[in-house]
Amino acid sequence: MKKFFGAIISLALMMPLTNTLQAAEIMRCSHPLPPNNHIAKVIDQWAAEIETLSENDIDVQINGANSLVKAPRNAAAVRAGELECAFSNNSQWTESFPLMDITLEPFALRNVDILKKWRGSPAADLLAQQIADTGLTNLTWLFTTWRTAITSKGRHIIKPSDFQGLRIQGLGSISNAAFEALGASPVDMSDRQAYEALKNGDLDAGLTNVSSALSAGYYQVQDHVTILPLFTFFYNGYVNSIWYNALPEKSKQAIKDASARAAVWAIEASEISAAAAPKLLKDEDMQIHIATEPEIEALKNIMRPAFNKKFLETAGPSGSELIKLVDEM
Repeated sequence: MKKFFGAIISLALMMPLTNTLQAAEIMRCSHPLPPNNHIAKVIDQWAAEIETLSENDIDVQINGANSLVKAPRNAAAVRAGELECAFSNNSQWTESFPLMDITLEPFALRNVDILKKWRGSPAADLLAQQIADTGLTNLTWLFTTWRTAITSKGRHIIKPSDFQGLRIQGLGSISNAAFEALGASPVDMSDRQAYEALKNGDLDAGLTNVSSALSAGYYQVQDHVTILPLFTFFYNGYVNSIWYNALPEKSKQAIKDASARAAVWAIEASEISAAAAPKLLKDEDMQIHIATEPEIEALKNIMRPAFNKKFLETAGPSGSELIKLVDEM
């Protein structure tokens, strides 16, 4: 009998712990980045911060490298409630939400000080509201860099005339319009696809951020790179609004605070990665050219009007307001 009552008491003592473990809210989150990517590491840090700030009331389960959902389906999967959270980059929004291409406006977000102003800016708030209208709540903007790398073989791509007839990696129809205005022929593809195309001679030039020129191995198939503040790429994190709105206030605040910190961490990590990349590319025998202000102006005078025209045609009534807000930054 004593053993029986002892077992009952032990079970009763274990029940609060069991209930606590069961009470943790599962937050499954998908992103397309490989684990060694600096933004992927920021996402892992963000997840750990949410768990810490929520006192483990939220269990954030990160699924990177397209292991849970393929990148093009992330937003739809979160909206449908198949998972709670995801991160997508500009190009993955282009067809369904072209306003997100605004950070690809040529030479607009051209330094780190502008990126630091992005969170909470009228431009960011306009996009967040548009995202909210689709059933998603935007949490954070993780910028990869403001330094663009145009890779090539045998020569640098610098002047507008250098782009004539050039088969270059593309980032979607809006961004492509800027390169078409220079006489180039953009072909949309990921960095992984571009590497293979460059290797096989199906593409003449790569177009990526300077950190990815290193991490994606562009130096293995190209020997020249021009670095310039052409565009800014981001991964924005978002959640299902119904799921998020049902959370206790403590959990919501933990997510908000961790997301605000992650935006800062991403800029810091991207600056460190981008600052180191040119020397590392040079060590891999790439010829480096940093675009000068006159060279930037020559490209901007052709590229920005073409980009803005296509953006306004594609992005809908909010397009002109968004361009104005970004240009004011």
